[in-house]
Amino acid sequence: MKNNNKIDVFKYLLATAVFLILLLADQISKYLIVSRLDEGQEINIISNVFVLKYIKNFGAAFGILQNKRLFFCILTFLFMVLVIRFFCIIPSEKKYRPLRITVILLSSGAVGNFIDRLFLVYVRDFLYFKLINFPIFNFADIYVVVAAFLLMILVLFYYKDEDFYFIKEFFGKNRFTSKG
Repeated sequence: MKNNNKIDVFKYLLATAVFLILLLADQISKYLIVSRLDEGQEINIISNVFVLKYIKNFGAAFGILQNKRLFFCILTFLFMVLVIRFFCIIPSEKKYRPLRITVILLSSGAVGNFIDRLFLVYVRDFLYFKLINFPIFNFADIYVVVAAFLLMILVLFYYKDEDFYFIKEFFGKNRFTSKG
């Protein structure tokens, strides 16, 4: 039992360290952009293809749900409570490592933009593929999109239904059976 506790402690410490590194990368990149660019100003990285362009995003992805800060803050808080609880029930087995990594990516992206909304009222976006006029985004957005893609791949192709036994055990078998 003691060996299992060491594995769990290491799992949580490593997860926390990776989460903080990703979160810091997001926040530092945003700080550097804001300290060097005025809103709307561009710096060409690859001429007319990829630029750094600082904007304030008061909404969500693609600018939807503008000025819904309280909604996003409450939603992110509730989401993070669920994500932390989910992370804690993921088995320590090696085959669940991709799932743990995905959860860390997803949570660091969610918290990165949550920090902006909480303290600034808007999210700082700055990565822009000008050639295709793709919406401007940031590292936290990348984390969330990559995590969503990885989660889809893992659920569809890597894990089997029975690999998620820990979720059923957590909620109890009666919640997954119909009465009637």
